[in-house]
Amino acid sequence: MKRQRSLEAKIKRVKEQLAALENFRPGSLSEQYNVCGKPDCRCKATPPKKHGPYYQLSYSWKGKSKTQFVRREEVASVREQISNYRRLRELVDQWIELELELSQLRLQEDRSVGSRT
Repeated sequence: MKRQRSLEAKIKRVKEQLAALENFRPGSLSEQYNVCGKPDCRCKATPPKKHGPYYQLSYSWKGKSKTQFVRREEVASVREQISNYRRLRELVDQWIELELELSQLRLQEDRSVGSRT
């Protein structure tokens, strides 16, 4: 019973943390450098000085892969959103793990109550 109350308290804390999360998105952010088509451009020099960085967000949602370019001034915000999404996934996994253990304890308790009667 004590373990059950402990698990319920942990689940409550996880739910509170989940409720406080906002502004999130899945994905990963990559930095890209490009070479243009101009023959005398600095990107064709030795050593080359490529154009960029350009930032690209890649993610999968509902079975579809998507990419989109991110403006330099939005990079910090997108990184924070990705971090918040990772935290969301961690909390959900934690919640599931706790619920599995709690469900098992409840089943054991039901069995022992049933065997007493």
